Amino acid sequence: MIVVANRIRVAAGHEQDFEERFRNRKGLIEKNPGFIRNLILRPVDSEYYSVMTFWESMEHFEAWTKSESFRQAHSGPRPPKEMFSGPNVLEIHEVIMDTDAKTS
Repeated sequence: MIVVANRIRVAAGHEQDFEERFRNRKGLIEKNPGFIRNLILRPVDSEYYSVMTFWESMEHFEAWTKSESFRQAHSGPRPPKEMFSGPNVLEIHEVIMDTDAKTS
C-alpha cells in the first residue's frame, strides 16, 4: 500500500473556501481500481492542509494520474492564486506497518 500526501499551504482567510472545494468535489477518485481511501486533514498549528490518498500500489496511483477521471477531477475553474501562500509539496510513502485498535 502507498500513501500519497499532497501538502497544500492555504493562506489565512481562505480556509473555508478551500475546504468547500473538497466538500463539493466530483467524487471520481473512488471509482478507480486500487483506490482505498481519501483523507483531507485540516492543520492545527500550521498553514499546511494534507490531502492523503491511499492506494493498493504505486501502479494503481500512476494509472489514476493518467486516467480520464483524473483529468475530469482536476478540470473546472482553478482556485484563485491568493488562496495559497506557497507551493504545495507532494510526498509518496510506502506503508511498512499499519496498526489500529483491532490489531494492537
